[in-house]
Amino acid sequence: MDKKTALKFTNVIIAILILNQAASATLRGLIGRDAFELLHEAGGLFLLIGVIIHVILNWGWVKSAFFKKG
Repeated sequence: MDKKTALKFTNVIIAILILNQAASATLRGLIGRDAFELLHEAGGLFLLIGVIIHVILNWGWVKSAFFKKG
C-alpha cells in the first residue's frame, strides 16, 4: 500500500473513531458500562493510535510546517 492510499484509509478510520467517541459519550447513560468501556474507552485508544499513524504518514509536512529553520 502506498503512502497516499494508507493516509486516505487512516483518515477514514480516524473520522469513524471520532464519531464513535462523540456518540458513545452522548449515549453513555443509555448503553451501559460494558458497552461504554468497549466503545468509548477502547475507541479512544484506537483513535490515539490512528492519530499517531496519521502524524507518521504526514511527518514530512509536519517538519516543514512546524520545524522550519530560520
